[in-house]
Amino acid sequence: MTAENNKIYLYPIWLRIWHGINAIGIILLILTGIRLQYSELSLMPMDFKLAVQLHNIFGIIVTVNYFVFFIGNLITPNKKYYKIKPKGLVKRITKQVDYYISGLFKGEESPFPISEKRKFNPLQKYAYIFVMYVFVPVAIATGIALLFPELIIEKVYSVSGIFLTAVLHGSVGFLISIFLLIHIYVASIGKNPLDNFRSIINGYHDVHPSEKDKGTTK
Repeated sequence: MTAENNKIYLYPIWLRIWHGINAIGIILLILTGIRLQYSELSLMPMDFKLAVQLHNIFGIIVTVNYFVFFIGNLITPNKKYYKIKPKGLVKRITKQVDYYISGLFKGEESPFPISEKRKFNPLQKYAYIFVMYVFVPVAIATGIALLFPELIIEKVYSVSGIFLTAVLHGSVGFLISIFLLIHIYVASIGKNPLDNFRSIINGYHDVHPSEKDKGTTK
């Protein structure tokens, strides 16, 4: 953190590029996925065949991009923000939930402000871990399976394997969509609703005086 402007460099260039590609890719996958899911209702002004092609193309892009994230989190300092700390986890998450439910609307300071050692509050951290290391891999695996249906088990207890794979793919896609909406909302919480959005563009998080005082607490 630089003393003169109180900024923390949290988002290196590789992470910002990954985030941008992932955000655009996920949004387009959601939109084309809705078109595929409700093909008969024509809720979107998009040709069905074009929606299939775009969904496949952006699915491949997001898949390749995911491996950039996965490898980056293995070989760069960014991995420290995803370390699991079971001790006191329930207490920390409960404290953050209380803040979101009550403290935030009373003007209280965040119990887990951003610092050089902590980029996420406990609730964010484990939500991101679950989404990035469970939901997204499942979406990728089932998406690849649907792209190459010969890989799918034909029957599972007399139920079509393709059908079950499609249901699983659609379900995790829906959960990722919900996460995206929550992610955008949470990103707008702060002294200025645009602070976090600027941070992911320029890489720097602006530290406010109250955050500096509490930033080293665990």
